[in-house]
Amino acid sequence: MKKTDKKLIEEFLRVDHAGERGAIKIYEGQLLALKTFMKNEDLKSKLEEMKLHEQEHADFFDKEIKKRNIKPTKFLPLWDLLGISLGFGSTILGNKAAMLCTASVEEVIDEHYQNQINKLGDDEKELKKKIIKFREDELHHKDIAYKNGASKAGVYSILDKVIKTGSRIAITISEKV
Repeated sequence: MKKTDKKLIEEFLRVDHAGERGAIKIYEGQLLALKTFMKNEDLKSKLEEMKLHEQEHADFFDKEIKKRNIKPTKFLPLWDLLGISLGFGSTILGNKAAMLCTASVEEVIDEHYQNQINKLGDDEKELKKKIIKFREDELHHKDIAYKNGASKAGVYSILDKVIKTGSRIAITISEKV
């Protein structure tokens, strides 16, 4: 029976808690832009639906870090601010950029969750099952984003790289601090 290192579990739960909360903040920023500057009811309803999934994920990780007495990352307030800013800013740039924001983040999360799934031992079957389900939700969000205008063509390729790099940096920091 493969056992998972306790420190590794702490890192996984700390970063997943921060990441799901960050996803909610990105959607909140996008929805704020749609309520104040941009009017797009179709996009709004898609974002609200995806935000509900992220809330389910965040609630699970919130319970897990409390149950296991794991401290959340000290960077939560900064991630909240950056998430709202990223969501708002990408939506102000238009539908393609808003959807690219979702696609880019979800592509990083796909890799991130798959890496965790591969490292979890037999002693963490329930956690592994949840992460597998959440990864499937994230892949569905990515598909929705591409079906609804996400593009990496032209200048959008730069935005994709910026979002992915920022997401990877936040993951690395949140695992440790």
